[in-house]
Amino acid sequence: MRVLIATQAERTHFLGLVPVAWALRAAGHEVLVASQPALGPVVTGAGLPFAPVGRDHYFARVSRDGLADRHLDFDMAEDRDEVLTWEYLREGYGKVVTWWWRMVNDPMFDDLVALGRSWRPDLVVWEPSTYAAPVAAQACGAAHVRHLWSVDLFTRVRRIFLRRWAEQPEADREDPLADWLAGRAARHGVEFSETLVQGQATIEQVPASLRVPSPPGVDYLPMRYVPYNGRAVVPDWLRTPPERPRVGLSLGTTATLRLGGYTVDVTALLEGLSELDVEVVATLPVHEQAKLGTVPGNVRLVDYVPLHALAPTCDAMVTHGGPGTVLTGLAHGVPQLLVPHARMFDIPVLSRLVEAQGAGTVLPPEQVDPDTVGAAVRTLVNEPGPARAARGLGREIAALPTPAQLADTLTALARR
Repeated sequence: MRVLIATQAERTHFLGLVPVAWALRAAGHEVLVASQPALGPVVTGAGLPFAPVGRDHYFARVSRDGLADRHLDFDMAEDRDEVLTWEYLREGYGKVVTWWWRMVNDPMFDDLVALGRSWRPDLVVWEPSTYAAPVAAQACGAAHVRHLWSVDLFTRVRRIFLRRWAEQPEADREDPLADWLAGRAARHGVEFSETLVQGQATIEQVPASLRVPSPPGVDYLPMRYVPYNGRAVVPDWLRTPPERPRVGLSLGTTATLRLGGYTVDVTALLEGLSELDVEVVATLPVHEQAKLGTVPGNVRLVDYVPLHALAPTCDAMVTHGGPGTVLTGLAHGVPQLLVPHARMFDIPVLSRLVEAQGAGTVLPPEQVDPDTVGAAVRTLVNEPGPARAARGLGREIAALPTPAQLADTLTALARR
């Protein structure tokens, strides 16, 4: 079987696709990853074949310049019925389509369809904002499935939007996503349907306890989260058990790449941890380390360390709430202090769900100070409840089908 893995050029989103890509290769299938040229070194660094399509998008640059933030004031995590009016959804959806989905998809549409028609995959696995992929799949007659990197806010907001849309007079009905996607699909002989939005099935790595309510009609395929952070070298010091409780600090890569810096005061985080009898391992890029000046004596600053190797040695973690970081920690049963940026799409939702399960504490960035940080992490390290809840979520993750088992399911789906 030939499998095309399709994603717009977003490094962290691609990394979550690697375990299933390798499971399919190990099962004997031919796998090819397609994305914009900028993602090439990341894909080949994972040992996977790469096909560049189209040209690079400018979403990261526009985000750093602040243009996207001024237009993406639509909170896809919003769940209050009184806020989710037709006017709010129509205007917000139009902005998301214009300032995110069109921006990352339009540069690759035609090339991706051409690749599909020439390479003839049996199955296309696609990242959930890469809407060019299901069009390419249907244009060449392949089955296709979405591969989520976090909670499924895409489907939730789509269903709410369609309910509000159906309530409007016919003359007032607008659907920015359908209008844009139908136009692109028609160029390639594909008719628009909601299958282009949600896939024929959806791979979900978030355990049931952390899912948002699933709407009917979506075929979810659960898969165990397998941490993959890219090429990794485990340093000598990490192979020696710590003498004190260890706290790992990992704030992800998106903030520095897209927003120009962290949205939380790192100095306050480290100062809050300085009074605790713990060893702190703070994974910060060199340019971010340079902003700190002198750090407390219990802090080890590292530019990069494989999170899947660091997490098992930690008694607690301080994280930004990103799905890769959160799920890596939970897979090893580590409770977390979560400091999510309120405007980072799924991150606040996932953070609150972890807190609701008792496996973490949410502290909004604007409330971060040494006292709040110290008190929260002291509880995570010393009280048994958070660790017990985190280990429970870790067992739930471990009980999900492995990528190898999912590969068999995907093979059967493609044959159908």
